[in-house]
Amino acid sequence: MSFDPFNLGDLTRILKEIEETKEGLDPEILASWYNVIESEAKALCPTQELRDSISIEQDQIFPMKFKVNMSRRAVPYFMQAIDKYLPEMPLATRLYFQKLQEIVIKKFTEEARKEY
Repeated sequence: MSFDPFNLGDLTRILKEIEETKEGLDPEILASWYNVIESEAKALCPTQELRDSISIEQDQIFPMKFKVNMSRRAVPYFMQAIDKYLPEMPLATRLYFQKLQEIVIKKFTEEARKEY
């Protein structure tokens, strides 16, 4: 009698997670999530001025690189938009956007310290 440490259900689940992880960092998937987040952040902004301050551009040479621009007053709306969609994202994409949130918070804090 042989011992199989994984039953078929566990193996299938593990393979699915591996595939989702690979797909979650695809530049096209990231770009589509950036578009969703940008649209939501703009919808959350109370003024047209803030909506116009949010822009996201994908680098044509390095498709995994995105340039995110926004006014400091738009940062909370951008963060809310990310929070809203995190549960819907594949694992790798979610980790990517959580790291983006850390970077934005760090940059926002550094800018605030410079003013005071």
